[in-house]
Amino acid sequence: MRALIQRVSRASVVVEDAVISKIDKGILLLLGIEELDQVADIEWLCRKVVNLRIFDDADGIMNHSLLDIDGDVLIVSQFTLHAATKKGNRPSYIKAAKPEIAIPLYEKFIFQLEAELKKKVRTGIFGANMQVALVNDGPVTILIDSKNRE
Repeated sequence: MRALIQRVSRASVVVEDAVISKIDKGILLLLGIEELDQVADIEWLCRKVVNLRIFDDADGIMNHSLLDIDGDVLIVSQFTLHAATKKGNRPSYIKAAKPEIAIPLYEKFIFQLEAELKKKVRTGIFGANMQVALVNDGPVTILIDSKNRE
């Protein structure tokens, strides 16, 4: 499971010319799910996301987490995070989970993150053509892979 995390001052998702989700200060989380992902990946990644200290304290040091600032989260499913680009110029998405596997894991991820944050998170629409807008604050962008726990 891969999460591309962007610290934002605001973010939104538009589908068919309608804003379906938006947040203010917090994290835009692009989530890529692969065939081998399990509940343990969800639990580890959710704990990592809510406790990641990427928000400034009073001294301007990245020392606060989402929990500390009561930040919002907008989750967008993005299978392209599992693009394989080693051969040729056309990415392969063979590692990305098919919808029948990805959708239940995506829903479990949302449920788990809401439980960790003790608040509702916003989402895109799984599989939809979405336009995602954001103001990346910093910029701060971090890629986390549950299979590469550094």
